Amino acid sequence: MLIQFNFKNFKSFKDDTVLDLSATKITEFNNHVINIGEEKILPIAAIFGANASGKSNVHQAFRYMCNYVINSFGFGGDNQDKNNAFIPPTPFLFDNTSKNDSSSFEVYFITDENDKYKTYNYGFCVDKQGVKEEWLNSKAKTAKKYKNIFYRNREEDELILDGISSKNHENIRIALENEALVVSLGAKLKIQCLKKIRDWFLKHEVADFGNPLENFLLSRFIPEGFDEDEEVRKNVINYFSSFDESIVDFKVEKITDGEGKEHINVDALHKVIGSDALEAIPLREESAGTLKMFSLYSGMKSILDNGGIFFVDELNSRLHPLLVRNFLVTFIDSNINKNHAQIIFTTHDTWSLSNDMLRRDEIWFVEKDKNGASHLYSLVDFQDVDGDKIRKDENYEKNYLLGKYGAIPELKTISMCRGK
Repeated sequence: MLIQFNFKNFKSFKDDTVLDLSATKITEFNNHVINIGEEKILPIAAIFGANASGKSNVHQAFRYMCNYVINSFGFGGDNQDKNNAFIPPTPFLFDNTSKNDSSSFEVYFITDENDKYKTYNYGFCVDKQGVKEEWLNSKAKTAKKYKNIFYRNREEDELILDGISSKNHENIRIALENEALVVSLGAKLKIQCLKKIRDWFLKHEVADFGNPLENFLLSRFIPEGFDEDEEVRKNVINYFSSFDESIVDFKVEKITDGEGKEHINVDALHKVIGSDALEAIPLREESAGTLKMFSLYSGMKSILDNGGIFFVDELNSRLHPLLVRNFLVTFIDSNINKNHAQIIFTTHDTWSLSNDMLRRDEIWFVEKDKNGASHLYSLVDFQDVDGDKIRKDENYEKNYLLGKYGAIPELKTISMCRGK
C-alpha cells in the first residue's frame, strides 16, 4: 500500500509536495483505517480545487513516475526505441532557478505478508540530461531505521550498490544509461530486489477523464477476455446492475473489414417492456455516463483483484454523485476490498466533501498562489483564521464553498461585450 507520495518542481508545483495516506489520530470512521504491518493507512484520498489550480498535476506527477519506472530501461543509448523515448519532466517554469532544475519523485510503500510487511522508500530526480539522482531504501517490519539498497548520483559520479548481490554489479554498471533508472534496468536483468519495486508500480491503474482523447479511448477499451469469456461478461453485467438494471447482457461479434483487419463490435442488450425479447443497442450509442462506467470497470477490477492504486483524474465527470459514493464505499468495505486497494481521485463534486463520507485526513485541497505555484494540503492539517483546526462536525461542503478552506476560484462578473 502507498504510505506517501512526494514530488517537487513538476509543472505547477514548485516546492516539496506531500500526499500522505497514513491515518492520523482522529476519531471518525475508524473502519476506513487499514492496519498492515506497523502502519495505519487510508484507502482513499480525494483532491478538491478550483479549475487550473493544479490538482490534475498531482495525478500527472504520479503517472510520470509510474511510466518512467516501467519504461526507462529502454531509454538512452544508440538503440533507443523512438516510440519509447526519454521525455524529461516539465518543471515549474515561472522561476529562473526551478525551470533549469531537476524534478523529483518519491514514494514510501509497504508490502504484504508475503514480503513480511517490508516498507520501501524509493525515489529519483530527473532533468533534461536524464537521471540526476536515484535511491532505494528498505525497512523490516520491526526495524526503526532504513537500510540502503542502492544510491546513485550523477554529479558525484557515484553508484553504490551495497544492497544488491555483487554478481550483478558489473552488468548494471555496463548497461546503465543516463536516462535509465537502476530499478527499471535491474528488473529487466531479473534482479529480484529491483524487480519487486518495478512490479509494485505495474499494479497501479491511472486514468485521466479530463483528457478528451483519453476519455474517448477508455470508453472504447473492452475488458480482457470480454469477447470470448462468458464469465468475464457476467462480471461486467453484475457490475452494471449496481446502477442500471436495464442492461441485462452484451452481444459481442468479431467483424473483419475490407482490409482483413479484425474488429470487435459490442451491443448492450436491454429489456423490452412486456416481452421476453431483448433490444440490442450499440455500446457506442449508450449515454456518456454508461460509457464512463464501462471504461472504469477494467481498472477497478484489476485494482480490487491485485491491490494497488487507482488514480483517477475527474472521477465525478459524467457520473451521478451516488455512483461516486458507491465507488468509495467499495474501497472502504473490507469484505470487498480484501487486497487493500486504494483510490486517489480529483473531483469538483462537493457533494462527496462530507463528514458523513470521508475522514478529514482523506480530504485534500490544491490552491494556486499569486506566483502561479500550486500547493497541496489536507483538511486535517488546515487551520482557520483563528488558528483552530477543523472540527469533524463541521459542514465541509458549505464551508468550502464559502471559501473557509481556500482552494476555490476567485470569481468576477463575466463580461464578454464592451459597452459603447
